[in-house]
Parts: sequence; structure tokens; C-alpha cells
Amino acid sequence: QVQLVESGGGLVQVGGSLRLSCALSGRTFGSTVMGWFRQTPGKEREFVAAIRGSGFSTYYKDSQKGRFTISRDNAKNTVYLQINSLKPEDTAVYYCAADFQGRGTPAQAKPSEFAYWGQGTQVTVSS
Repeated sequence: QVQLVESGGGLVQVGGSLRLSCALSGRTFGSTVMGWFRQTPGKEREFVAAIRGSGFSTYYKDSQKGRFTISRDNAKNTVYLQINSLKPEDTAVYYCAADFQGRGTPAQAKPSEFAYWGQGTQVTVSS
């Protein structure tokens, strides 16, 4: 059974940083494309970043390049999302996703293109 467990969310002040973690079990991690999405109430879940199994290829939503960094530790079966210079508009539930099944690259992936999901972790940025 594939399971994704996120952690690291919380309340942060504007300008602060946060690192989200997501541990995968039940699947070979090193060959699995991993991704991060986020969602706010009333809006669709939006792509944030993705990373290939090797870790050498990363993909970001164009508007988030620079402040967001996705990385992975294949020895720990864990993917990370580092968010710097947090803004109030970064407030959302952040979801970890595994196993990209779309055609082409995971750049600008759609939620339907990932097979497995975590339960989400809340990030709240206060001003």
C-alpha cells in the first residue's frame, strides 16, 4: 500500500522560511517522480514543483521559481519543499504527490497526472 506522509507545515511570519517533508512508503522511491501542489479554499489544486527520481531534473511553476526549492533524499525515501521569503499568498494546504503518469515532462503537471497523494499540510503565513 502506497502511503505519503507530509510534515513541516505551520504558522510562519512574512519573510520567513519553511521546509516541508514528505515520506513515501510502499513503492520504490528512487524511480518515482515526486511533486508538490497547493490548494486554497475555493480554488483548484495548483502545481508547485516536481522532481525526477535521480533528483537531477526539477520543475517549477513559473511564478514560483526562485523562492521554492524541491529536493529529495532517496536514502530516506523523502522529498522536500523549501520555501523562502514567504508571502501571505503562500498560505495554503500543501500536498505531496507521487508517481507522475502524464505524457512528457512533469513541468506544469495537473493533479490528475499523479497517482498518489498525501493528506496535506497547512502552511499559514501571517503578516
